[in-house]
Amino acid sequence: MICLLGGIRLTRRIYRELGHIDRYKRILIYGAGDAGEMIVRDIKNNSVYEYEPVGFIDDDQTKLGQRIHGVKVLGTRQTLVKVIPEEKPDAVLVAIPSIQPSALRKLVKALEPFKVPIKTLPNFRELQDAKVTANQIRDLVVQDLLERAPVNLRQEPLVQLLQGQRVLVTGAGGSIGSELCRQIVACRPSAVVLLDRYENGLYSVVTELSQKSQEFATAVHSIIGDITDVGRMNSIMAEYRPTVVFHAAAHKHVPLMELSPCEAVKNNVLGTKTVAEAALRHGVSRFIVISTDKAVNPTSVMGATKRVAELVIQSMNHNPHCVFAAVRFGNVLASNGSAVPHFLEQIKAGGPVTVTHPDMRRYFMLIPEAVQLVLQAASLAKGGEIFVLEMGEQIRVFDIAKNLIRLSGFSLDEIPITFVGVRPGEKLYEELVGDDETVGPAGAEQILRIQPRWEPASALIEEQIEELKRSAL
Repeated sequence: MICLLGGIRLTRRIYRELGHIDRYKRILIYGAGDAGEMIVRDIKNNSVYEYEPVGFIDDDQTKLGQRIHGVKVLGTRQTLVKVIPEEKPDAVLVAIPSIQPSALRKLVKALEPFKVPIKTLPNFRELQDAKVTANQIRDLVVQDLLERAPVNLRQEPLVQLLQGQRVLVTGAGGSIGSELCRQIVACRPSAVVLLDRYENGLYSVVTELSQKSQEFATAVHSIIGDITDVGRMNSIMAEYRPTVVFHAAAHKHVPLMELSPCEAVKNNVLGTKTVAEAALRHGVSRFIVISTDKAVNPTSVMGATKRVAELVIQSMNHNPHCVFAAVRFGNVLASNGSAVPHFLEQIKAGGPVTVTHPDMRRYFMLIPEAVQLVLQAASLAKGGEIFVLEMGEQIRVFDIAKNLIRLSGFSLDEIPITFVGVRPGEKLYEELVGDDETVGPAGAEQILRIQPRWEPASALIEEQIEELKRSAL
């Protein structure tokens, strides 16, 4: 019986390791810790997996030469130049769920000379019961290289704020507006009104929400309308009586707004003022504006108009029945018109990837966490504040482009990067807090509350906006 059972297992092992090794992908594992051990054990015990571990890489010198389930620790990150040509792996697996993004970027840089795909595992926050298995292996993506871990904020305040409420979202067909609607629906409001002047994006998000939540479909209302139309905004407010408004509609592309400054003023300034006044007139209790880090010490038309929109909100914050606040974003990865989708299109077309300047730096955040910030700001707002997310250090856009090329399976020799010069209105780096503002904790993890050092006079703001309006129209 012992010979029979042992023979069956041994035959399968020999068949796997010697007879049909070409069927499996040779995988080099970065990280000889607990996660790496569990991965190798799982692969060895399950012949259904397509991977064959050929060795470990670990930066701990004391582990060099050791064997884990028969797999040898071959070297450190510094010896990858020697190990990769010798072992010829089909992929490199990062088996350190707690790895810091900075260390991950160094590994990606070390692997730049080789066209080997990079895989990774979920981080510890995503692992269940701290168990690691081979079926959790996934491709490394640019989000993994962010300077900080993605933010996961508490959901209880959001549910308390939105459950049973009537919520209006302007710009609902855009990247931020559509994700806002998805997360708002999860908080079980009594109704969600989706407003946009572009029908295609609006139709897509309404269809998605209706299909995902059949029982909530009748409470989703899609409205075509322009935020600069005073009559239309007042009629929408009067008909649907929203209690919370998220104002995401805006022109956001810096170079385009440099060419069309009047349109930027009409949409970003006058549109914000129109919607805010209609909200105040019809009993809205909370009004949250989506702003941008480009509004701080602005050098562009878009940034200047968003700064004026912030001042409009702050000047209207004297009504005790409505709380007005704003949220500043950094660059949102994978949003419409952002750098990452543009770079990916250029890579798909064979290059080159165009970057404006080698020292161009930006704050980056993910669409879901940007929306979480907006919703948390709505629950934290007391009136007149501007909220920002602690986004770590700014990242060079050039590094983002290099990493995208590498993660797409190419080298810089195959997909070159060219510099095209700073575009009109752009800054080399962004700021989160202006000279005329103070910053402090907001009462939620990784969120900061910005307060103005001076209160904008409503009469003065009104007078200057009227002058802007005459110039823009």
